Amino acid sequence: MRTGLNPAEALQTILDATPVLASERVGLHETLGRVLAEAVASRFDLPPCDNSAMDGYALRSPELAGASRGAPRSLAVAYEIPAGGRAPRALLPGEAARIFTGAPIPPGADAVLRQEDTERDGAQLRCFAPVEPGENVRRAGEDVRRGELVLEPGKRIGAAEIGMLASLGRTAIAVHQRPRVAILSGGDELVEPDGDLSGGRIVSSNSYSIAAQCRELGATPVYLGIARDTPEELERHFRAALSADVIVSSAGVSVGDRDYVRDVLQKLGASFLFWGVEMKPGYPLAFARFPRETAGLVFGLPGNPVSAMMTFEQFVRPALRKLTGHRAWFRPLVEARVAQRLAKKPGRLHFVRVCLGREAGEIVATPTGNQSSGVLRSMVLAQGILIFPAEASELAAGALARVQVVDEDFLAAPEPGF
Repeated sequence: MRTGLNPAEALQTILDATPVLASERVGLHETLGRVLAEAVASRFDLPPCDNSAMDGYALRSPELAGASRGAPRSLAVAYEIPAGGRAPRALLPGEAARIFTGAPIPPGADAVLRQEDTERDGAQLRCFAPVEPGENVRRAGEDVRRGELVLEPGKRIGAAEIGMLASLGRTAIAVHQRPRVAILSGGDELVEPDGDLSGGRIVSSNSYSIAAQCRELGATPVYLGIARDTPEELERHFRAALSADVIVSSAGVSVGDRDYVRDVLQKLGASFLFWGVEMKPGYPLAFARFPRETAGLVFGLPGNPVSAMMTFEQFVRPALRKLTGHRAWFRPLVEARVAQRLAKKPGRLHFVRVCLGREAGEIVATPTGNQSSGVLRSMVLAQGILIFPAEASELAAGALARVQVVDEDFLAAPEPGF
């Protein structure tokens, strides 16, 4: 087992060991946010025929040449074509057809005059404007041609993709499976949120924040409860987790006398790839894998609340995104000015929780305050995570730094831009 990796080495080790989950077929209404596991090609032209882009009159464009309010052209209304209907015959010279949005263009017509430019008296139609050939006509296949590749594997399905799939007549789609993530907390001092806090006990908040981080990604968390600090209790809980794709434990992966996790997992067949990453917070991160073709990934997270959330953010999150078939695995990165001087000892990369703002067209990053790994409020306030490089000892006020944006609202605009 390797120890003391730098964060980039640790992340690469994890991603190299992470497969992409197999596919499953789900109904169209269940696909939002999922990742396509198949190529989707159209079986027909879309639209399937030339049709009207608006309510009006289908006609021959040359017959309206020079038409105006002062010099209207008169045509006979031959018939009406509702949406979903069909022309009973081709239009003859001097004729027009009343047509509605989406209805097929009748043979003989090459344009649609909007109804606002007409006046009708029974079967007689006066036209007050000329039209160009093809005006207000949606051509067959102008959206999608038969046989054309429309959506590629790896595409995240949003509202537009669902609309397109429906238009293509697809009611069941192959998407990558959602990973099941077994979550375990451990320690004799831990209780549930409504438990007895006397005698130095503390609430097991990690399991709740980690479960929420899983749900944000579309993964399915499976909470296994709190394991007490005995090998037997840990083994019982971990055995219950073996069917999951991923196990995330914040139960003792450190070096204390009662940290039994590594021994228990090795007994169950897991191989540890590394322990310890040169970063702060979160040094005592461990990663293991069970010998099977499906995922079988095991993350041993530190117990401090910020360390647990941060190591999940930097290492578990990208792995879960890869598992679910996403092509992009990481948070948006921006360049920001550091609002105040930051200092540390060189040697470890620091993840600094920051608030983000804009000044003079630039993004400014301000630390959230106390950066202790036990101060969970620093995560509550954080809009971004500033990368303080391992080799650096100082970032001067005004220096540029890379920041991972974790708060989507920061990227939201205060105005529409039109």
